[in-house]
Amino acid sequence: MEPLLNAVAELVVLLSPSKIGAIVSRIQGTTSLELDRSLSQVVGTPAARAALDLLVTTWAQSGLSGDVVAGMLLGAARARQRTQRENNVELVWTGPTTPFVATRRTEQVLLDLIQRAKTELFIVSFVAYDVPSVISAINSAIDRGVETRILVEASLTEGGSLLVDPVATMRGCVPSALLYSWTDRPHPFTNGRVHAKVAVADSDAAFLTSANLTGHALEKNMEAGVFVTGGHIPVSLRAHLHALVETKVIRPV
Repeated sequence: MEPLLNAVAELVVLLSPSKIGAIVSRIQGTTSLELDRSLSQVVGTPAARAALDLLVTTWAQSGLSGDVVAGMLLGAARARQRTQRENNVELVWTGPTTPFVATRRTEQVLLDLIQRAKTELFIVSFVAYDVPSVISAINSAIDRGVETRILVEASLTEGGSLLVDPVATMRGCVPSALLYSWTDRPHPFTNGRVHAKVAVADSDAAFLTSANLTGHALEKNMEAGVFVTGGHIPVSLRAHLHALVETKVIRPV
């Protein structure tokens, strides 16, 4: 039974609910010996065909009816749909792409996160400049009542590491945002940097990325990240950032 369960899970991950439904309609009321071998035409990729072949092989070894296997497929597909609604992780990529893997760009995802914020938004970046689309989205969020916090690396003159001053830049661009810096860095964090690039909205969505808030990072660099909606990651990230504020590890500027 274990090999069949694994085969069902592997196939469900690779196919849409509609294709799982098409397979289910073909195997209900049959046995593995009666199965039409043209079933493989339902799927379109080599990986999915291999997974379907594995399912058919393990089904034959199990001796179960087509109705039982169909029920297993439907149950697994429904569980996956529910999990995706509650917690979804999406690959985000800026830079050269290929026709083989679909991804969304960093700027698209960041704007999506900012626009979906209803009450709270917290953004962390090493540096920030030359991002008019993001600045416009942040100001729009503030205008609709979203409490917005931004943590960036401080300049050398303010206890940080940068010749430029991201705090001053953000203060000029988003004057109503709450700005923070990390300048009190005791051992073992002496000479540390605000190198995280994350954003979280309402404990519901979190974006973790290699990209700074700069034009090059959002348009030209090769940058990667993940966009997480639902689940515990946005909740934990929001709680951690707010705890850094409450314990005065990071301070308003």
